[in-house]
Amino acid sequence: MNRTANSPGFNKQASSLLCLSAYCAAILAAGATIYLIDNDNVMIAAFCADCVATLIVFCFSRGLNNSSIYDPYWSLAPLPVALYWAAGGGAGDGLHLRQIIVIALVVLWGGRLTYNWHRQWKGLAHEDWRYVDLRGRTGRWYWPVSFWGIHFFPTAIVFLGCLSLYPVMNSARGDIGALDIAGIIIAGGGISIEAAADRQLHRFIKSDPSKNEILSTGLWAYSRHPNYFGEVSFWWGLFIFSIAADKFYWWSAVGPVALTVMFLTISIPMMERHMLSRRPRYAERRRAVSAFIPWFPKKPVEVHPSKKL
Repeated sequence: MNRTANSPGFNKQASSLLCLSAYCAAILAAGATIYLIDNDNVMIAAFCADCVATLIVFCFSRGLNNSSIYDPYWSLAPLPVALYWAAGGGAGDGLHLRQIIVIALVVLWGGRLTYNWHRQWKGLAHEDWRYVDLRGRTGRWYWPVSFWGIHFFPTAIVFLGCLSLYPVMNSARGDIGALDIAGIIIAGGGISIEAAADRQLHRFIKSDPSKNEILSTGLWAYSRHPNYFGEVSFWWGLFIFSIAADKFYWWSAVGPVALTVMFLTISIPMMERHMLSRRPRYAERRRAVSAFIPWFPKKPVEVHPSKKL
């Protein structure tokens, strides 16, 4: 892994194979970690394995000089965590209905999000603008900052979100009630909102808009960040399932709370600054449209007719 990420030899196909290699190595390292520590506490074992997997992915990021290798980790990590807890918990006699529903939602969410990432990923010749900006501000300290801020911090946040999966996967009972229906609606609705928002954004970007054009139709007419709203809704839906499985795990709300705070205080402000620097009319949109929760705009925002979705 001595070649630099900016090398023209790294087309998308080669980049995808390198990225796949990183995640294969990560899952093998995570499995070895669980085997070696032999801890009866599956929650602690999963966290240790998660940290080791993150370290492996970071080594690939560092070797390839591109932190974007980590980007799909967010959507890939929850499924093996859920399956490991199911295998070590209440799934000895097979999965019950609640577990099947939750795993299906995680697969749908993670598969769609990973596909969306890969669809817009240009390969290792390109790095996310946020990381490029961070490189410029941190200089020679970039890689320590990348490890803690770009790699480990999201891993910790996602693991907190995954705590909602533990009572579901550890429970031997899977009878479905009103809370489960609410969880399906909230988590499934979040996936649908995020999918629709990403699809609308993808079409808008493909239309090659000018700097004066802003996506202001579809879900984007009611929220400046409907994809983030959908993402957060998914995690709150998982929390509802955890309460349905065992009310003792009310404290697992720390996961969706942490995710909500992260999006509201880090992700959205960062994206807002980026949009203001690139789109002169974005300040007008900020005054008219809700930042996060979809709501009716205060006043109509002009949209180029060819960009309506």
